[in-house]
Amino acid sequence: QVQLVESGGGLVQAGDSLTLSCAASRLPFRIYTMGWFRQAPGKEREFVSAISWSRGNTHYADSVKGRFTISRDNAKNTVYLQMNSLKPEDTAVYYCAASPTVQALAVRQAYDYWGQGTQVTVSS
Repeated sequence: QVQLVESGGGLVQAGDSLTLSCAASRLPFRIYTMGWFRQAPGKEREFVSAISWSRGNTHYADSVKGRFTISRDNAKNTVYLQMNSLKPEDTAVYYCAASPTVQALAVRQAYDYWGQGTQVTVSS
């Protein structure tokens, strides 16, 4: 079955950077939009960023725009999330997800497959 495996999380200080990776297997990666969501304790899972398969268009939540960069390497079936200038409010479990569409990418229901998540903790 399809597997999405996130890595790269950890404990950092405010202002630091981290790069998350998500490796996909058993998925026609080239024709799937890839997204990142996050969930903080006691909060709903929220959209962070997405990159479409068709033109590589990128989308960001307002809260991370200008600080986070999403990219993909189709040869490696991997999507990345470069996170700079991290803030304590970025602390969450970060999930990778795959969608067959290029619409409504901020909506969880657009995604068919999800990873198990990787913890990012930003201390002040």
